[in-house]
Amino acid sequence: MARRTVSARTRLKAGLDRLYTEYNRADAAADPIQIVRRYETTADREVVAFCAAALAFGRVQSVLASVEALVALMGPSPARFVSAFDPVAGRRRLKGLGHRWTRDVDIVALLWLLRQMIDQCGSIERFFLQGIDDPAAPIAEGLESFCARAMALDLRSAYGRVPQKPGVRYFFPRPSTGSACKRLNLFLRWMVRRDALDPGGWSALAPSALVIPLDVHVIRVGRCLGLTSYRSPGWRMAASITDALREVEPTDPVRYDFAICHLGMGGACGSGRPAQDTRCPLRGLCRPAEVD
Repeated sequence: MARRTVSARTRLKAGLDRLYTEYNRADAAADPIQIVRRYETTADREVVAFCAAALAFGRVQSVLASVEALVALMGPSPARFVSAFDPVAGRRRLKGLGHRWTRDVDIVALLWLLRQMIDQCGSIERFFLQGIDDPAAPIAEGLESFCARAMALDLRSAYGRVPQKPGVRYFFPRPSTGSACKRLNLFLRWMVRRDALDPGGWSALAPSALVIPLDVHVIRVGRCLGLTSYRSPGWRMAASITDALREVEPTDPVRYDFAICHLGMGGACGSGRPAQDTRCPLRGLCRPAEVD
């Protein structure tokens, strides 16, 4: 992907900043972040954020319903619930609570892993930071370490006989396998950034280190804007889009994620449509020669 001229970067930043301002409010669109924002303490918020991000696949209303059902079971303090979570009793209590192909026992395993992280380190944040040497460095190595250490924790108590490919592994993908790690990057965005939408709570990681949560809408808009030359979704595409956004916003490139995603979800992007970008808030900034 060719680097933009200074004037092109300036125009892109102006357009993205306008879009960010339009979406930077708590009620901008239906999104799991609205559930996460209910919780005032960082301890509760990081538990809910991890669970909500883990289940953030599929139609938005289905995601919201699954997350609401889970937080209802966890009660007023999700952190206290997880800190006392017993996987044997949990299998009974969460029976029937699944999401798409995620089974109730996979959610039990997830909560059990979160409890072990908190037992070992006091919080999910401190467990995550064990794999971080430089909080401002790109996040790939931190994610790699976090997922490897999470999957090395006890799973037998949750599953009994652990399957060869336990469903909980879906929540802990690694960049080294090519995964875009969309849900983990979403969780980090919620916990590290702080504005009218993202509530924050974590203090050690720098927003500049984050990588955009890659989904079909970010891919479509990102390719329309010429932010990536990659065609296959995965870590390299997510990193390349983030690098392009870092050119226009070095300290907080992921600030544009929610706006770009919901621009695509709302159908405002004209990619592949007869009207093209005439109705798009980013009209005039597309680079159609770089998009099929």
